[in-house]
Amino acid sequence: MTDQQPWQWDERTWRGHVDRVRAGRSLRPASWPGGARVAVALSFDSDHETIPLKDGETRPGRLSQGEYGSRVGAPRMLRLLERYGVPASFFMPAVSALLHPGEVRDYVAAGHEVAMHGWIHERNMRLAPAEERELALRAADTLERLSGTRPVGIRTPSWDFSDHTLAITRELGLRYDSSLMADDEPYELLADGEPTGVVEIPVEWIRDDAPYLTMDRDGASRPYTPPRQAAAIWRDEFDEAYREGGLFQLTLHPHIIGHRSRMAALRELLQHIDAHEGVWYATHAGIAAYVWEHA
Repeated sequence: MTDQQPWQWDERTWRGHVDRVRAGRSLRPASWPGGARVAVALSFDSDHETIPLKDGETRPGRLSQGEYGSRVGAPRMLRLLERYGVPASFFMPAVSALLHPGEVRDYVAAGHEVAMHGWIHERNMRLAPAEERELALRAADTLERLSGTRPVGIRTPSWDFSDHTLAITRELGLRYDSSLMADDEPYELLADGEPTGVVEIPVEWIRDDAPYLTMDRDGASRPYTPPRQAAAIWRDEFDEAYREGGLFQLTLHPHIIGHRSRMAALRELLQHIDAHEGVWYATHAGIAAYVWEHA
């Protein structure tokens, strides 16, 4: 079947591809803790130097952009989160954690979650199954050693999801994934039509700073969107989640959002959210645990 074009596939083939990993039952609860109107789950992908390293780029220029994320961006995130009393989830490649072990300790000391984000931000869809598995196990062990707690969740690098990612996630005993996009609200993942017990905390490029604010000198990526315009999109996403009584999830990167003008926009977004009554701020692990018990 591998040499056939998609229009030549029989129904069993195309259904098999579609059904391999699928959204199952909704895990949206009837209510949030304490009668809150909306759940807010902020997350930060602390990629740092692994963005160039994953492509074999070892020169100081690109690496310094990543270093900014740890040296400047992450401390700014921590101060902002402390100001508003917001717990967050930090998804960290193991190599990034090994380069910045003090940062991992700072996350833990502030009460935030440290979760998996690959070994070196590798593209798992280009890996052999055994390679993807070995890197995932090694990353989990590394984060446990550095943070003192075994991670319970994963966000795959670049949200890539191979044919084997879910099986590896289940083997690791992880409670949740946050890499897929089939809903606005949490749901249970299915594997070939069967429930897995893995909670999906869905992401979306709309709610990510990278599409709006990334700069790549040698590629097409340019920060065409002013930071406040990006924040306006996220504000609308929050307002609609609030109206519906659902989940507002946001993905940010310290090396991207951590610059001064962008922090100003993020600060205004948090001010907007904080002005609302009935907001429950939680880590992704906290969301996953709650919806599994109350859906």
